Amino acid sequence: MKLALLLLAAGRSSRFGGEVSKVFLPLAGVPVLLRSAERLRRVVPAGAEGRLVVLVAPADRAQRLPPLLPALTALGAEIADGGDSRQQSMQRGLDVAGPCDLVLVHDAARPLFPIDAARRCIERAAAVGAALLALPATDTLKRAGPDGLVQGTVDRRPIWCAQTPQVVRRELLVRALQRAASENLEATDDVGLVEAIGGRVALVEGSARNVKITRPDDLAIAEALLGLERDPP
Repeated sequence: MKLALLLLAAGRSSRFGGEVSKVFLPLAGVPVLLRSAERLRRVVPAGAEGRLVVLVAPADRAQRLPPLLPALTALGAEIADGGDSRQQSMQRGLDVAGPCDLVLVHDAARPLFPIDAARRCIERAAAVGAALLALPATDTLKRAGPDGLVQGTVDRRPIWCAQTPQVVRRELLVRALQRAASENLEATDDVGLVEAIGGRVALVEGSARNVKITRPDDLAIAEALLGLERDPP
């Protein structure tokens, strides 16, 4: 099995703030991007071939990436310019990765995703067509009106909160991206494009530790969780 691993790191980090993109900030002394890349490399199943492509913004590639290149090269990573949107970055990653069976897409801002669950995600995508890590909603959900008042309570039982990695058969993702481009469709996650063309998508339970670093406080939370990983069971 050939697996393309697309690590998306071309976002603008607008909610995080600051001059440096969050994925280049240190997490317990190691840049977030490098931690994600190292973890992603460990996901490839035994006997499978994995090709890692890191998508970064052109400005970051020139200014922020050079110190990380030796470590990324040691992981066998290839670097490519990301696009202005998530979908553009995925398409560019596919172009670099070339022929493969499955495409795994992961946000570099999630450096602590569960490896075993990601492998199950690969297995489910191979069987179904697409799969993603997600968590069942646990909070009470409220529907709000434009006036800021509650209109009702949403049944949370069928609701899941999406995470990454997300995995899609290559030919299915290509069709989904083509449809999105022709109809000017956008999705906030990768399998949303597959859903738009009627593809089947499997849910694989992820982990609450799979935090996405979005705001400065998330970096401190991720560092605390990383410390727990080092503790003996």
